[in-house]
Amino acid sequence: MKILIALLAATSLHAQILPGTKPLEPNPDFSATMVAGIDKFALRLIEQSKTGRKPTREKLKAAIGIVDERVPVTALEFVGDTASPALLLETEQCRVFRVRWPVFDGVHGEGIYVQPKGKPHARVIYLPDADGTPERLVDEWLLTTGCEVVIPALVSRDSEFSTNDKFNVKTNIPHREWVYRQSYELGHHIIGYEVQKALSIVDWFKAQPEQVPVLIAGVGEGGMQALHAAAIDERIDSVYSMGYFAPREGVWQEPIERNVFGLLRDLGDAEIASLIAPRPLVLQHLFYPNRVVSMEAPKGMRAIAAPGKLSAPDLAAFNAEIERAKTLAPTGRILAATQETNNDQIIRHLLPLASADAALKSLKITGATITIKPDATRQKRLVRELEAFTQRLLVTTETERKEQFWNKLPLKSLPEFEAYTVKERERFWNEVIGRLPDPNLPMNAKSRFVRETDKVRIYEVTLDVWDDVFAWGWLCLPKDLKDGEKRPVVVCQHGLEGIPEDTITTDETNRAFGAYKAFTLRLAEQGFITFAPHNPYRGMHAFRTLQRKLNPLGLTLYSVINGQHQRILEWLKSQPFTPPDKIAFYGLSYGGKSAMRTPAVLTNYCLSICSGDFNEWVRKCVSTDMPMNYTHTHEYEIWEWNMGRTFNYAEMAALIAPRPFMVERGHNDGVGIDEWVNYEFAKVRRLYNKLLIGERTTIEHFDGPHTINGVGTYQFLKEKLGWK
Repeated sequence: MKILIALLAATSLHAQILPGTKPLEPNPDFSATMVAGIDKFALRLIEQSKTGRKPTREKLKAAIGIVDERVPVTALEFVGDTASPALLLETEQCRVFRVRWPVFDGVHGEGIYVQPKGKPHARVIYLPDADGTPERLVDEWLLTTGCEVVIPALVSRDSEFSTNDKFNVKTNIPHREWVYRQSYELGHHIIGYEVQKALSIVDWFKAQPEQVPVLIAGVGEGGMQALHAAAIDERIDSVYSMGYFAPREGVWQEPIERNVFGLLRDLGDAEIASLIAPRPLVLQHLFYPNRVVSMEAPKGMRAIAAPGKLSAPDLAAFNAEIERAKTLAPTGRILAATQETNNDQIIRHLLPLASADAALKSLKITGATITIKPDATRQKRLVRELEAFTQRLLVTTETERKEQFWNKLPLKSLPEFEAYTVKERERFWNEVIGRLPDPNLPMNAKSRFVRETDKVRIYEVTLDVWDDVFAWGWLCLPKDLKDGEKRPVVVCQHGLEGIPEDTITTDETNRAFGAYKAFTLRLAEQGFITFAPHNPYRGMHAFRTLQRKLNPLGLTLYSVINGQHQRILEWLKSQPFTPPDKIAFYGLSYGGKSAMRTPAVLTNYCLSICSGDFNEWVRKCVSTDMPMNYTHTHEYEIWEWNMGRTFNYAEMAALIAPRPFMVERGHNDGVGIDEWVNYEFAKVRRLYNKLLIGERTTIEHFDGPHTINGVGTYQFLKEKLGWK
C-alpha cells in the first residue's frame, strides 16, 4: 500500500511540474521580488565599481557630452539697454557689468563681469549654485581683490519655462531636468553645456595679452562645474569647489540631471579630483544645496518631474573621499576646508605667492552691503537657447547616423552584410544598451502547473540568471503536442506595468485584455508553443530607480533584461519540444521596445514583431513639438545615452536583419503618428529590398488603438515559422 501511495504521489507531482524542473513555490508578487533582486544586484555593482576605475580626461568629456566645438570668444558683449544699462556698479577699484559671450551657434553664456581698474592679480570664473544668481555673489570681498572675475549664470531649478506654449503644456520639471530630457538621448548633457560655457571664458582669458593665474571656483552646482571644468582643461591653474564634493555612489538619489552614463564605471569625485593634480584644489564642506524635487504640481500643470534630493554629505564621508583622491594622486595639492578655514588660507593655497599677496593687500572690507537686482529676463533665454540648440541636433544626429552606419553597410551580399553587422551589434550592446557578463548561475529551472483550458496547459517557470536576479514567465503548451514533437515557439512580451498573466487572460472586463487580446493564449490555441516572460518594467519608481542605479555604471535596464532573455533562450532551446532555430519574439508597447532592443543583440531569436511601439524613436524622446513626446510625460527612465547619434529604430531593425521583422501599427495608437512610423520604417524596407529579401519585412496598419491586432502578425508568424 505504501508503495502504491508513493507512486501515485510521484505521478501527481510530475503532472504539476515540467520535466527537468524542480517544484516552484507560488509567490504573491514575482514581479516585485524580481525588481527587488535586481536592485540588490545593481547596488552591489555600484559598490564594486570603486575598485576598477581608470579615470581619464577623455572619458569625462565623453560622459558629460562635450563633443561640440566652441565658438571663438574675441570679447565679452555688454548686455543692456536704455532701461537697464550694462554698467551695474562702479567703485574706485572696479566696474561691474552684465555680459554675455558666444559658446555655440545660438547659445550664449550670460552673467556678471567684474573688471578691475588696474592690472588683475588673477582671473577668476566664479559659478553660483543653480538656485542662486550671479548678482548674489557680488560682494565687497569680490570687488576689492583686484581680480578680473566672470560669474556665469546657471540654468536654474525653477520650472517656469519647462513648458510647451504651443500646446499649453506646463510641467513641474525643473529647468535643468527639462534640458537633460532633451539632450541625454543625443549624447549631450546639461552638465557638459555649462562646463563648455565656463571653458569659453577660459578661452577668452587665455587670449589676453598679459597672462595671470586662472582660477575657477563654484558653489553647489557651480562647484560641480568648476571641478569638471578643471579636470578637463589643464589651462585652469587652480580650483575652489564648495558644496559639491562627496562620495558619488548615491548619485541615483540626486536630481536626475546629475545622471551621467558610465560615470561610476570610471569616475567618482575622487577620480575627478585626481585629474586636477598637481594643481591646487580646495574642497570645502560648506554651502551644499538642500533641495527635494517636488512630486506635486498646481492644477493645470503636469506633475512629472523625476524624484531626487540634494543634501550635505556627512563630514566623515567627505573626508574619506578626499583621502581616496590623495591616494589616487599623491602629487595633488588638496586642501580640505571647513567652516573654520579662513579666506586668507584658501587664497594662499590657490594662488602663487605674489598674486595671493597682491589680492590680499587689495582687500578693503568695510561691511558695506552690495545689492544688485538679478536679471529677470535671463533665465528664459538660458533655457530656450539650449532647447533650440538641442532641437536642431535632431537633424545633425540623423546625418551622423547616416554617415556612421548606413553609408558603411555592405549591401551586395547577405554574407558580407551579416559579417559587417556583427561588430555593429557589439557596439550597440556594449556602448548603448550596456552589456553585463553572460548569466553565470546554474539554471535551476523551477515550474508549477497554473491552469488549463480546453486546448492549452499553462505553467509558471523561473530560471536563475545572476546572484539575486532570475527570469520568470508563463509557458503555454498545446494539449495536442505529441511526445517528441517540435513546434515553433513565440515569446510574447507584455508592456509597461504588465505581468505575464496579462497576455493570457480572456476576461474582457480586465483592462489587460483590451491591450493584449490574450495573444499568448491565442497563439498557443493555434498550435504554437508560447512563453510570456516578465520584463521588470513594473512598479513605477521601484523599477525606474533601477535605471538610475544602472546608468552610472554604463548599463541600462536592458542590460539586465537581455541577460534574462539569454537564460530564457538557453532554457527554451534545451526543451524537447523546441526547434532551436524557430524561437520568435512578439512584443506590445514596452514589449515592442523590447522587440527592438533584445532580438537586435540576441540572434537566437529568429524573427521579431514590434507592436505599438515602432517609432521615429529619437524624435519621440527629444522633441518638444508634440505633447505625446517623452519630454512631457512621467517616464523619466526612458532616455538612453547617445542613442540619437548611434541607433534609432531603423538601425536596430538593421541589426535584426536579415531575420524577418514586422511592425504592427494602429492608426489611433497615441504612442506615435503614422507619418513618423512610416518615415522610420521606410528605411527598414529599403534595407531589406536592397538585400533582395524584401519579403522578410512588412508593416501592418489597422484602424485601431494601442493594442494587439493579431491578424497580419499571426499570418506572418505562420509563414516565417513554417506553421500551418
